[in-house]
This record gives sequence, structure tokens and C-alpha cells, in this order.
Amino acid sequence: MQNVRSLLQKRLTGKLSVKGASYVRFCYALPFAWGYLGLLGSTDSLPRPSVEFFTYCLAGGVGQIVGTACLIASFTRRNFAVGTAFSKTEVAQTALIGLVILGDEVSLAVMLGIVVSLVGVVLLATRISVSEVRRIDKSMTLGLFAGAGFALAAVSFRGAALSLPEGDFLVRAALTLAVTVSLQTLIMGAYLIAREPGELARVALAWRAALWVGLFGMVASAGWFSAMTLKNAAVVRALGQVELVFTFTTSVWFFKEVVGRREVIGVLLIVLGIYLLL
Repeated sequence: MQNVRSLLQKRLTGKLSVKGASYVRFCYALPFAWGYLGLLGSTDSLPRPSVEFFTYCLAGGVGQIVGTACLIASFTRRNFAVGTAFSKTEVAQTALIGLVILGDEVSLAVMLGIVVSLVGVVLLATRISVSEVRRIDKSMTLGLFAGAGFALAAVSFRGAALSLPEGDFLVRAALTLAVTVSLQTLIMGAYLIAREPGELARVALAWRAALWVGLFGMVASAGWFSAMTLKNAAVVRALGQVELVFTFTTSVWFFKEVVGRREVIGVLLIVLGIYLLL
């Protein structure tokens, strides 16, 4: 679902600004998120949220926005591959932040799986040399901040769902998703009004394509949030790296792209890492 959403979102970048295209994933997912919550249960059956719940939702929503902004900023730098590679430390950072905030511990096998899959992701997603990794620059810093933002978001979403006093895991995850997307829509909407006047009008005009971005994005997020309600966020995010294997398979089978030994090794390491996680 996330692969499909990303593909559709890329088609909007010519019509919208980068931040406008990013905003689409929130505002057009909003009605689907609340509709999904409505299908799962009536208002009377929903768990009663607390201040802790809203704090986690806000922290997660802002973390995801900041992470996305830092990742996009790293793309504008000369060495954007380094920024992308260091953003992939998200899973390891999620394990650390989850331990500090929620007390979520990971076993040695899980940590080994995270490390192995991380190496595979870097090999598959980027082409960087050891000398580039050793040289600290702004791309590296932005990549680390991007990873930290996404890690904080994952842990906060899990924390929000777990803070709800009762309810099925699907209902708790759906409520967390609906509230978080609502907050993100308000925050990014206010930003676009202040910094990019007229962009909201262009977002509205692109509704035919944007509606599908919102739908597929909401389904993908429902999967993420539900899984993180059940399981350690670091394990869920590490397992989610299988998305890159889907992308790799699509490029080979559908687009007939030529791949090298590095990419094949990267895919094998991701699969091995996921096997260790499972």
C-alpha cells in the first residue's frame, strides 16, 4: 500500500510543491481515517482518550512531519545519498527511543535482525563509500534527524494506542490514526497558509489524483498503527523494510531494469534480517 501511495504521490510533485504533495497524504487521508474508525465501532464504544493520549499523538505527528522535512532537505544537498542512508538508522533509533520511553526491550536475535536488514537497506537504497560515511557533513546530520523524527513518531503512535484504557487493538489503532492525521492536517495546513499562499487551492484542485493518495496512505497507515499496537515499534518498522524488496521486484519484473550484485546482496540481507526478526 505504501509503494502504491508513493507512486501516486510522485505524480503530484509536478502540479504541487514538495510540501503541498506531502500535505496531500494527510488531508485526503482524513475522511478515510475517520470513516474507517466509524466502521469499527460507534462513538459510545470508543475508548476514552486522555491527555497522555493526545500528547503522544501530537509528538508522533510532529515527529513524522519533521522527519519528512529533514529527509527532503537532505535531498537538496550535494551528498543526498549519505542523508538517505543515515535516515535508515530509524529502526535502530526506534529501538533505543522505545526502550527509553515505553520500556520496550528487544532480544539479541531481534537486534541482530535489525542490524542485518539495515545493512541490506543501505546497500539497496543508496550508493555510498566508506570514505563518505566517515566524513561528517550536513547531509549526514539531516539524515540522522530524519531517522530520529520517524523513530519518535513510531514510538509515540504505539504509546498513544497503549495509553487508551480499553478497546480492541484495531479500534485503539484507528482512533490513534484518526486523531494524529487530524493534528497533522491542521499543523501542515497552517504552515502552507503562512508560507506558501495559494498552495491549498492547488491541493484542492488536484483532488482526483490526491483522493487515491489519501486512500492508499490511510490503508498503509492503518496497517502500521495496528501492528505497532500489538508489537514493539522497532520490530514493526524493521519488518516494514520489506517494502524495498517489493520496489526491487517491481523494477525487475515490470520495468525490466538491470540490477547489480550490490542490489541483489542488499535484498538478500533484508530478507535474512526479516527472517531473524520473525
